[in-house]
Order: sequence, then C-alpha cells, then structure tokens
Amino acid sequence: MNIDGCRPLLPAGAFEAIERTARRLGARVYFAGGEVRDWLLGRQALDLDLTVSGGGLDFARHLAAVGGGTFVPLSPAEDLGRVAAKGWEADVSGFRGGAVTIEEDLWLRDFTVNALALALDGGGLIDPTGGCRDLRRKRLRMVRDGAFADDPLRVLRGWRFCAQLGFHIEERTLAAMRLHGADLRRCAGERLRMEFDKLMAAPAAAETVAAMAGLGTLGRLFPELERGAGLAQPSSHHLDVFGHCLETLRRMEEVIAAPGRFFSEAEPLRAYLALERHALLLKYAALLHDVGKPAVFAKRHGRLTFYGHDNEGARLFSAIAARLAWSRKDTDTVALLIKQHMRPFHLNNAGKKAALSAKACLKLTKDLGDHLPGLFLLAMADSLAGRGPGKPAGMEADIDRLFSDVMAIYRDRVEPVLKAPPLLNGHDIMRIYGLRPGPAIGRMLRALQAAQVEWPGMDRKGAVAWGWGYLERDCHGGPGRGPF
Repeated sequence: MNIDGCRPLLPAGAFEAIERTARRLGARVYFAGGEVRDWLLGRQALDLDLTVSGGGLDFARHLAAVGGGTFVPLSPAEDLGRVAAKGWEADVSGFRGGAVTIEEDLWLRDFTVNALALALDGGGLIDPTGGCRDLRRKRLRMVRDGAFADDPLRVLRGWRFCAQLGFHIEERTLAAMRLHGADLRRCAGERLRMEFDKLMAAPAAAETVAAMAGLGTLGRLFPELERGAGLAQPSSHHLDVFGHCLETLRRMEEVIAAPGRFFSEAEPLRAYLALERHALLLKYAALLHDVGKPAVFAKRHGRLTFYGHDNEGARLFSAIAARLAWSRKDTDTVALLIKQHMRPFHLNNAGKKAALSAKACLKLTKDLGDHLPGLFLLAMADSLAGRGPGKPAGMEADIDRLFSDVMAIYRDRVEPVLKAPPLLNGHDIMRIYGLRPGPAIGRMLRALQAAQVEWPGMDRKGAVAWGWGYLERDCHGGPGRGPF
C-alpha cells in the first residue's frame, strides 16, 4: 500500500493543496492515524491527520491559504492546528513528545490500528507497532503500557472504536482501560462529550455502552445513571432502573433503524429522524430518561413509586449536559423529551375512559413542538424495554394507535387553526372587552385558540361571543356558555 493507491479515497483538492504546501515549506508530510486505518478498510476519510517535520501550526497556516480554507490553532502547546476547507478538514501537528522520526511519533499514539502512516512523497505503509495485523483481526490493542496514563480520554476513544468499527479489545488493553477509567474525571467535559457523541452516533452503540457499564466506565461518565443499579421497579418491568435504561437505548436503536416496524404512520417519524442530530439526541434521551428515579424512589402502601421522576430527570440531565459542555439547544431538546416521556402513557390511560380530545392534542403539540415525533419514538422504545409480568397487554399497539390519532387530529383540527390568522388579537380583546394589558390577555388568547380547535366552525362573531362567556367564567367561576 502506498499513497498513490489511496489518492482516490482523498477528498477532492486535498492532496494537491497538501503537496503544494509541502513543496513550498520543504517539509516531510505523513498521513498518519485514522485516515490510514480507514483507507485500509476501504473507507473514505473526510477528516485528515497530518504529521509534519517542522512546525505543525506553521504548516497548517500555509495549508489553509493554499487550500482556500480556515486556519484554527487548536493547541499551540502541542503544535496542533486545524484547516477547515470545502469538503475536507485536516488536523496538522509536528512530531509529538520529542520524537524526531515518524516511527518514534507512532509509538507515542493510542492504539496500534491508529499507529499507521503513509509518506506524502511515496513509500510503503509505515507500521512499527503491528497495527495492520490487528486491523485484520479486528483487534484493538494499546501501543504500549502507559498509553492511557498519558491521556485518559483514550479509554473512551477505545470504546468509541469498538462501536464504530465492531472491534474487540485485547485483554491487556481492556485491563488497562478498567484501571484508568477513573482518570476520565481529569478530562475536560467538552472532550468527553465529543468522544461519546461519536460513540453514540454509531448505529449499534448500545452493545458497546452495555460493555462500558460492565467495566464501570459508563458510571464514570454518568454517576447519576449508575445510581439506578439494583433499584427494583414495579412488576411491569423485568430489569432494575439501570438495566432498563440500557435496554431502552438498545430498543431505541431498533426503532430508529425501522420505525415502520412499530408505527402504522411512520412517515412523520422518518422525516424527524432525517434531521440533523435528532437520532443521536433520542439515544441520549433513551439512555437517561429514567435518571431521576433513584432520587424520588419511595414505597407507599407496599408499592414502589417514582412520582415526579420525569421532572427530576430533566433537572439532572441539564446538570449532566452543563458538565459535558452541551449546547443550549441540544440540552433543551433532551431535557424536554425526558420531562415529557410519560405523557403518551398517561394519554393512553386517559384514552381508555374517553377519546383523545382536540384540546388535549393541541396542548401536546404545543408543548412538544417539532419534537412530538421524537416523544413517541422514545415512548415506543421505553415500552419495548419493559417486559415484566405485570405489563399491560398491547402497550406498543396502544402507543402506535395514539400516535396515529394525534396526527389525524393535528392535521384535521389543530394545524388549520395554527396556520390561520387569529380570529381576535390582543388589541381586539382589550378594545372589545375593555381589558388592560397584562398576562390575562395571553391566557385568553390561548383559551380562544383551544376553543377554535374544539369548535371548528367558529368565526369572528362566534369568537366575540365566546369571549364574553370566557370572561363570565373567569370572573364568576360559573359554567359559562358555549361558543355561539
């Protein structure tokens, strides 16, 4: 294998820009690490790692100019810079840790399958640690003793490679990962989050996450989650709280992969999953949806209860997200799903007594917004993950039916109201009813919207009449009158 054979796997324009920069600076350049591993696996790599003789930051700065990209000094202390160009990115560093040759540099890396290099100016594969042999065996092996002590994040990175590549971890490496898992607390939250995001984005991450739990690594990241280990649940469940969360993640991956297996009306769910990060955030919601249970656990009259675990779970997740430097948008999305994750089950129970009302559907859709499909995907995974003898029969069919009912009512009754101009606005309400500005105006507008959903034939005249009845009920507590 040489670089000429890999050129078709390089992003367009990247090789030429790197070659021109190397000639201009007189530097020796090596493709090293992840992209060489991926090329050997027949995969294209859009993110490149370059190791250069001389200054990595200086090379990256010039490469950005030549390739029409942006230069970012990632770590001046480590001589590490990034180039973000159209269609590709490259991290560029000088030889690490005092190394003076590429072979010495590769011996300072994390795993043998990443300690591979190809020289830009030709020559064969550089593999001083036996990484190519491990790659063929799908084996993850640390380059040397001390690899994890140098950077504990490599423990999490090892699990990530298992999830992404389907590798198994060699026994000595696994023992070292167990030993250094506690050192993850030394890593910055943002680094942990970025690495675990990549792990969770793998289509079958649940198996690796379960293995991490068995080795104790998962508890280092999410001690709040591990508190559910050994905590029993009601008879509808067959697993403790911790095991149920792991199983919900596994089931979520099944639902994400084929929503049509579980839902009659799958198109809105597919559209939701097609949007950026939604599938990833759903996996986090699945893993952490019951994180609030240990804090609210109680025994009441011989029954195990977890009242308020949804609200407590949303609060705890927000603290976890802050620790891992999540964005506000992603934090709010997962916290919302956790806070609302019991809602479909409550609506199902209510539906056994009376049909779902248009008003309830309006409130649900307004509370969830664009994440309404995500809520039902989470509910399905949650239901599938509970298989205790006390579980009500047909729960997944009920969730499917409820989602179809919600979507039908939304299309027929709710969406037309939300898209149409309001029958009355705030100025109308103040003028017609002689009210002063204040929170009461907003409450009345929301109540009017709900009334329009309940009575589709309402026009402006009917809305005015409804308003008098609303104020009568609001002021006097009486039953009021209908909309017309």
